[in-house]
Amino acid sequence: MSQEVESWDADLNTAPEPYVLRLYITGVSVNSVRALTNIKHICETHLAGRYSLDIIDVYQQKDSAEQAQIIALPLLIKVLPLPVRRLIGDLSNTELVLNALGLS
Repeated sequence: MSQEVESWDADLNTAPEPYVLRLYITGVSVNSVRALTNIKHICETHLAGRYSLDIIDVYQQKDSAEQAQIIALPLLIKVLPLPVRRLIGDLSNTELVLNALGLS
């Protein structure tokens, strides 16, 4: 199951750079649900209107997980803006997540 949550500014010429995020989860495990809830809250609070979040369940999309070289889950990958960053865990430490996303 891949689900995409998109929120973009209409005028990209004046908009801050959009964020492209991928969250790899394992079904509806406790940590996966926490990670999904936490990243959605962080995105809506700090990136409203300028992010794309792709949610990849590795049980259903094994090829995607293999291509991303997943070693632990849940895993958030910030694809854009560069540099690429990887965060493992339930994303409950908001300050750490914001720092990794370059939003501190």
